[in-house]
Amino acid sequence: MSALIPGAEPWSFTPQSSSGSSRFGALVIHGLTSNPDSMRGIAKALAAAGFHVELPLLPGHGTVMEDLVPIRWSDFVTAVEAAYETLAARVDKVVVVGLSLGGALTLRVGANHPEVAGLVCVNPAAEPQAPEIIEMLQGMLDGGTEVMPGIRGDIADPDATESGYDGTSLPTLFSLLVDGLAPLAGEYSGMHMPMLLMNSPQDHVVEPRQSEFLAANYGGPIERISLDRSFHVATLDYDKDLIIEATVAFAQRVTGGA
Repeated sequence: MSALIPGAEPWSFTPQSSSGSSRFGALVIHGLTSNPDSMRGIAKALAAAGFHVELPLLPGHGTVMEDLVPIRWSDFVTAVEAAYETLAARVDKVVVVGLSLGGALTLRVGANHPEVAGLVCVNPAAEPQAPEIIEMLQGMLDGGTEVMPGIRGDIADPDATESGYDGTSLPTLFSLLVDGLAPLAGEYSGMHMPMLLMNSPQDHVVEPRQSEFLAANYGGPIERISLDRSFHVATLDYDKDLIIEATVAFAQRVTGGA
């Protein structure tokens, strides 16, 4: 088994004491080719606010690119479902928070579990790609391409860096689009829990229109925040404090406190 990248460790937090009879939890999910390091600030802030927290390391991540190539959308869903069940076993209400691929997985958990109290999506992958894009990627796969140029480090702040892989697994990305987003998009209208949707107008990885697509098709109430100073990895960028404050406030509101 490959060694973990320093800082890529998953994290689980249980408060020493829960106030009252209600207990609240947050499932926090990182993006493709990244690792929990990009979401640790949010996870720690939720823990400080009294939430139980699960911050899993997604399959194939946190080690070397070769470990990601065989991973598919179903592997991610299985992992986040396991983390959700672990969390739900010890709390009464759960909020799910995700960035990019983590945003898509946040939506998948919400679609699977209508009892979820709220969703927080940051620059989420949410819109199915056009048939010509899928055909182009299929052609690359048929030609033997496994690794594409990386998407890591789309950050406006020159002093910030994202931990993760330098490349992107094409088979994994293809599965996200075909097995993940294509069927998931049809379920948005049937989802009714509150959502906090935060996206960057200057996102060079996930097109900003994907958040517009999600907002236009989602069935529940949505609160929008524009991350005007940040690029894709906004949780590590200039707007990171805004994201943390808004996420904690939203989580407290939809669960009734922490």
